[in-house]
Amino acid sequence: MGNESWAAVPHLTTALTGPLQEIEAHLLQNQAGIERWFRSEWRLTPAPFYCSVDLRNAGFKLAPVDTNLFPGGFNNLNPAFQSLAVQAVQAALERICPSAGGALVIPENHTRNTYYFENLAALIEILTLAGLRVRVGSLLPDLHEPKTIDLPSGRHIKLEPLVRENNKITVSGFTPCFVLLNNDLSGNLPRLLENLEQPVLPHVSLGWWKRLKSRHFTHYQQIVREFAELVRLDPWLINPVFRKCGRINFEKREGEECLANYIDEVLAEVRVKYREYGIDQEPFAIVKADAGTYGMAIMTVKNANEVRALNRKKRNKMAHLKEGQAVQDVMVQEGVYTFETWGAAHAVAEPVVYMIDRYVIGGFYRVHTDRRPDENLNAPGMHFEPLAFAETCTYPDPHQSPDANPNRFYAYGVIARLALLAAARESRDAAQAPPQDADNLKQAAP
Repeated sequence: MGNESWAAVPHLTTALTGPLQEIEAHLLQNQAGIERWFRSEWRLTPAPFYCSVDLRNAGFKLAPVDTNLFPGGFNNLNPAFQSLAVQAVQAALERICPSAGGALVIPENHTRNTYYFENLAALIEILTLAGLRVRVGSLLPDLHEPKTIDLPSGRHIKLEPLVRENNKITVSGFTPCFVLLNNDLSGNLPRLLENLEQPVLPHVSLGWWKRLKSRHFTHYQQIVREFAELVRLDPWLINPVFRKCGRINFEKREGEECLANYIDEVLAEVRVKYREYGIDQEPFAIVKADAGTYGMAIMTVKNANEVRALNRKKRNKMAHLKEGQAVQDVMVQEGVYTFETWGAAHAVAEPVVYMIDRYVIGGFYRVHTDRRPDENLNAPGMHFEPLAFAETCTYPDPHQSPDANPNRFYAYGVIARLALLAAARESRDAAQAPPQDADNLKQAAP
């Protein structure tokens, strides 16, 4: 890869001589053992079909803050590395459905979101190049005949109504080998998708109608303990502190004290670590819905009193998710600064890493010109800058300094794969849960 590939890499404004270099140095020194460890873990717990991970790079800490099992944004990846995505799909098919000839993709129920459909078109192109016949079956209730959507890129998406035939799902006589969800099932589990004979990827119980972020980060916490012992690293450097707070009602102001107490706990724990490492920054916490996506129902706090003092507008904003779902459970997560910036305006940026099966296939920077390093960037006004993650995550160079671009990206790939492994354990648990226990999945979360 020529040097021009690195011209677009953002600048990390924090000092590069602190613990982040220590993290990267540990990863580089232990690369062979790390890759061997991952291979062993994937044999025990296969990776989900696909996944994206939002990372935050504070210079003194590198950690995931969100893991998406129904990733959008494939159109934001660097097209030069599409072949890696195709190879990853082929590797996944060998395990999931070796004779697979067809896949049915079920998208989000959008009708006018051009950006989402461009993502869908990019995903379909990857699946098609991997040798699959691909059709798109929509859950839109008022879709009774095929509908073609023309996109600015010149590509087209054909949405078709889903048909249930016994315990299989089809579109217009096309019966796929497996169903690929690109719909996060925020509202509920549609009856059309219950108890299908075909594999549904990811498992339907990983939709936001059942999935909890706290459960994911509980798995991640355990994985980091195992991994940190392998590389002799303080787990906190790659693991955000968190607490789960259940049964809150922002509109009725119920559960506020529980939430405030957990914020105090998280901030106190982080202050101890900041003092230990001599970090001259103010700790903060992120309060977010325990289920849900799209950057909704999320806020930054630096003091528990901020929760007690929420005005009606902010309480209403925290009370509801996508499709109007009410927020009942929240997670208090250690806030991780992002000190990476993009462009002449020094816009705040954070890396997002994409994986298919167990392979890193690309990534991009989420960039926001109107947000601070301690704020959520998944908000209106963000844009994306593609990155050439793929080769660098595969080929680190121990002869360069730890903060050299290839090595930084290798570090991103390692941390993202730790989150992927946590998602794999979530998937295992979801697949093993008896159907009659489905209603108890949320209550069983730590």
